[in-house]
Amino acid sequence: MSSIPVFRFLVFLLLAVEVELSWGNPEVRALMELKAALDPEERVLSSWTSEGDPCRGDFDGVVCNQHGKVANISLQGKGLSGSISPAVAGLKCLSGLYLHYNAITGEIPREIANLTELSDLYLNVNNLSGSIPVQMANMTNLQVLQLCYNQLAGSIPTQLGRLKKLTVLALQSNHLSGAIPASLGELTQLTRLDLSFNKLFGSIPVKIAQIPQLTVLDVRNNSLSGNVPSGLTRLNERFQYGNNKGLCGVGFATLKVCDSDNPFMPNKPEPFGPDSRTFEPQQIPESVNLSANCNGFRCSNSQKSSKGIVIVGIVTVAVGMIISGLFVFVWYRRRKQKIGSALEVSDSRLSTDQPKEVYRKSVSPLISLEYSNGWDPLADGRSGVGFSEEVSQSFRFNLEEVECATQYFSEVNLLGKSNFASTYKGILRDGSIVAVKSINKTSCKTEEAEFLKGLKLLTLLRHENLVALRGFCCSRGRGECFLVYDFVTNGNLSQYLDVKDNARRVLDWPTRVSIIKGIAKSIHYLHSNKPNKPSIVHQSISAEKILIDQHFTPRLSGSGLHRLLADDVVFSTLKASAAMGYLAPEYMTVGRFTDKSDVYSFGVIIFQILSGKTNVNHLRLCQDFGKLEDILDESLQSNFSKQEAAKLAGIALICTTEMPNQRPTMEAVLQQLGISC
Repeated sequence: MSSIPVFRFLVFLLLAVEVELSWGNPEVRALMELKAALDPEERVLSSWTSEGDPCRGDFDGVVCNQHGKVANISLQGKGLSGSISPAVAGLKCLSGLYLHYNAITGEIPREIANLTELSDLYLNVNNLSGSIPVQMANMTNLQVLQLCYNQLAGSIPTQLGRLKKLTVLALQSNHLSGAIPASLGELTQLTRLDLSFNKLFGSIPVKIAQIPQLTVLDVRNNSLSGNVPSGLTRLNERFQYGNNKGLCGVGFATLKVCDSDNPFMPNKPEPFGPDSRTFEPQQIPESVNLSANCNGFRCSNSQKSSKGIVIVGIVTVAVGMIISGLFVFVWYRRRKQKIGSALEVSDSRLSTDQPKEVYRKSVSPLISLEYSNGWDPLADGRSGVGFSEEVSQSFRFNLEEVECATQYFSEVNLLGKSNFASTYKGILRDGSIVAVKSINKTSCKTEEAEFLKGLKLLTLLRHENLVALRGFCCSRGRGECFLVYDFVTNGNLSQYLDVKDNARRVLDWPTRVSIIKGIAKSIHYLHSNKPNKPSIVHQSISAEKILIDQHFTPRLSGSGLHRLLADDVVFSTLKASAAMGYLAPEYMTVGRFTDKSDVYSFGVIIFQILSGKTNVNHLRLCQDFGKLEDILDESLQSNFSKQEAAKLAGIALICTTEMPNQRPTMEAVLQQLGISC
């Protein structure tokens, strides 16, 4: 009977050691403390358990690197309503922390500065309060710092000037006060600085205007004053300064010239806010090292800690022999379980429903990051159609980046919708504006190899008159593929047709000629056979597909898109083209597109641009009878070249000839337009 208590004691020790093995992982411990703070009601992070393995996919939103360390936490838009625990500092290999679009409260813990490997910190669109910790200056690998749309107060720490790798600093829509630190001008890699909608006063430091990479500066809705550095004129409209009544300067359209009787020193801004006399600057250590005796912000007395260590040591020696044997046994058993689980996870990658990975090879927040719900035809090295790894890495976005850019596909950002796709306006983390086309998976080609061929083709198309593809992302969880394009600011050509009641939309003659030539060059590029690009027929050229940028340069969109789409979807899109008169007549008989089909559509476009009208069915008849004045837009009011107009009308006429073999090639059209191929 005496053996029973001993057996129970051994079982108890076995369970205790097993729990210790789980909680003994400092990263799991940190994640569990982070969960307790972020999700106190346990409504969101139920998958985070002390028995789980963050590198095995057990923790939703957590991704590990190849060394088995937590590298990314992506919890944006999850409805988290707690706070950020200082325990996050225990995740020392973290490179990306994405907690934006939640309802997180409290202050940013100063211990976050211990994350010296962090490159991306997204805490924007929450309810964070307090000041920006000056200790964050120690995060020297930080590239993106997003703290906007919170309740942060106090001054902007001058120490942020130490973050030499910072490219984006977004602090807008807070309650920040004081002056803009001149030290921000030392951030030589900075491309975007947004300080708008705060309570900042003083001047704009000259050093900020001298940042070589700066492309966007927004200081709207503050209380700034003084002479605006002339160097900011290079940013043009990307420098926004409205609602700062005290600003003045030369070279800015809405600013008055500064009063010479009131000298101002823009290079010496106030370092702190109006309460700076009560501010006690802290000495910031080169690195922040959390003591093992610390729990949150409270540290125990050193003498008590010493006594505790002695007691623990005595207990450890007393039971060391027993535990050591049990430890080896449990370790061996758990290792076998973990290897078995890893093999099961690896095998599950063959499933098309729930693919998982033991670890992720990349920790980049932008490309090549695969998630448990990710549909990615290029994952697992499946690039058997010549889709090189270099190309795929350059163009791949992850779902979180696309969701963030479009504010989770908000209806406010919806640009347009069709039977097979929706297009949203978005802003990437570097501040660039994009158009994100969302295509239902059911609209894509069912053969993965064919889909990949189409995707590869899109990445090869590069021309000044084509809308450039920035990247793509596929998600099984959403059942969609996303194509990310450059955003083109001035709408499409159809918006400049039939505009008699809107004089601002009337195109002058040189602009019309320039647009026609630009479209001709883009179609010729598509038709040409180049070493790195096959010949391609657009198939659906229309005024809606011709976008106009800020310089009124035409950019043809939709090129190669039909290579991704199922045949029935492509056919349905042709109905609109046929109704508008863009579809070549031979398609009705042979059901096939050729380069001469695009030439026909181009001829229709010329007629539309010359006439300023959408409906051009009668224009060929007018041209046949030589009535040029009946073709041209009345809004031009004779401000055009008759010789040039006649030549363009003639090109339009021959391009829309019924017989395809009588239409010219686009190379011949360029020669007629005086453009060298």
